[in-house]
Amino acid sequence: MIHIVLFEPEIPGNTGNIMRTCVATGAHLHLIEPLGFSLDDSHVKRSGVNYIDKLVYTVYPNWDDFKAKNSGDFYYFTRYGHKPHSSFNYQDTKNDIYLIFGKESTGIPKSMLQEDLEHCMRIPMTDGVRALNLSNCVAIVVYEVLRQQNYEGLLLEEPHKGADYLERE
Repeated sequence: MIHIVLFEPEIPGNTGNIMRTCVATGAHLHLIEPLGFSLDDSHVKRSGVNYIDKLVYTVYPNWDDFKAKNSGDFYYFTRYGHKPHSSFNYQDTKNDIYLIFGKESTGIPKSMLQEDLEHCMRIPMTDGVRALNLSNCVAIVVYEVLRQQNYEGLLLEEPHKGADYLERE
């Protein structure tokens, strides 16, 4: 299973977009407090559209509580990482995969990253920006994991209008 972990997210719109991505990909969302918003916030609900009721998520009071309750392969995303996100092999599905992202303003604390430098990575980009938007980063990375897993569990055809929609007059 793929898990998206947001360490102290601050912007409700980003979290709402990530919630929608989690529903679309079947990922479990983990939110580590403090949050910079209320989960009842209309901004989060608006970003998640009508899909919030399908979201599987868990909220934790802190990092230690999250770590105590979860096990698997942990991957940390930071602009200071030395390896691209695509350099890891996510095909081995024996263990759950946890993709960990930090808060928008400061990222994941350095002390947490230093505990597992082997699994610290970055999304390659030019020096024209400091970082990409958090919800974009989550989408890029979760779809790389899914690509390597041949999109297991996802529909490759649009289910509502039919596989032959483009061919029909």
